[in-house]
Amino acid sequence: MLQLERLRFGLILRGSVVAFRAMSDATEGPRYKLARERGRDSFSKRMTSTPIDLRSDTVTQPTTSMRQAIANAAVGDDVIETDPSVERLQDLCAEMLGMESAIFMPSGTMTNQIAIRIHCQPGDEFICESGCHIYNYEQAAFAQLSGVSARTVDGEFGVLHVDQLRDLIRPDNEHLVRTRLVCLENTHNRGAGRIQPYESVLEICEWAKENGLRRHLDGARLFNAAVATGIDLPDWAQHFDTVSVCFSKGLGAPVGSALAGPKELIKQARRARKLFGGGMRQAGIIAAGALYALEHHVDRLAEDHANAQVLADAVRQSEGLSLQPEIVDTNIVIFRVDPSMGSASQFVESMREERVLAMATAPQLIRLVTHLDVNAEQVARAGDVIKQVAALLQE
Repeated sequence: MLQLERLRFGLILRGSVVAFRAMSDATEGPRYKLARERGRDSFSKRMTSTPIDLRSDTVTQPTTSMRQAIANAAVGDDVIETDPSVERLQDLCAEMLGMESAIFMPSGTMTNQIAIRIHCQPGDEFICESGCHIYNYEQAAFAQLSGVSARTVDGEFGVLHVDQLRDLIRPDNEHLVRTRLVCLENTHNRGAGRIQPYESVLEICEWAKENGLRRHLDGARLFNAAVATGIDLPDWAQHFDTVSVCFSKGLGAPVGSALAGPKELIKQARRARKLFGGGMRQAGIIAAGALYALEHHVDRLAEDHANAQVLADAVRQSEGLSLQPEIVDTNIVIFRVDPSMGSASQFVESMREERVLAMATAPQLIRLVTHLDVNAEQVARAGDVIKQVAALLQE
């Protein structure tokens, strides 16, 4: 009797599944039916493959050789200036940028904010592009920590021209904030890795110097600009009083940034670093990763730039998608999804189902970033996924 009941239940359940599938086939649209069929065919393959992570160049894992360098790092106490790995990193960074001195810090936010602090006093103002990292992604720390205000200017995908700035210096009047500093970002994150043209940098910095303004460069991805243009790092850096560079983006180190400039300013920066809680003891452990990156990962950035072009071409070949901007300078690709295809988040989710990770940065915008953890074959696969998802969502 028990076996008979089990058989009867199994037949009922099987009939319900068949009926449900028939009802689904009759009611679902062709887009979802195709997606379901493709999902059946590729599910096993996709679930066993490693995700292709294009969300940021900060997601990289230390290479085996970098891990060995970190494990074998000579360390001391950097707070009392006895860590040999940190000292070596700072010296190399200053040398590569053609500047007198440099100081290692935990993050690019800290290097930028300390630069602003040593250039400005409470009640001062700095000029920056409206989409820059300092203004958008650092919690207005310049106001919270240093009593400084920002005056923003809209660039063309982050690129500024000197004529936009000429009338922005406030007169010497006790009623007004004091204009003291110009900050540029090169390459520009929200501008899809755009390079601030060298001629424009030169014109802006010369104008600022003539008018008594300090100059700071947020060069978190300055190495990308140097590799892409063939213009050496010291040539970029020489026009600024201070330059911030990051080791944990395209260079692939796990932690850290540095601020470079004249010795006297870096001495002030060291004092501010202590104030901001950035003093580190056996920091050579993380400095070793940054050192390895400087010595081995700079020239290979050209590979990331070439891979970004593959992704850009995939976007160009996909109806309903458009690059923002059309020209891709370095390793960041931003594209717009036509609202008729859904939102950027929906497009990203469809890519994720194919094991390609991207980032929605606005309701209709998606960012892709190439880096040392994705190779040419993986990028080609990601490009195919972009075209497939776009075609699917057009139906």
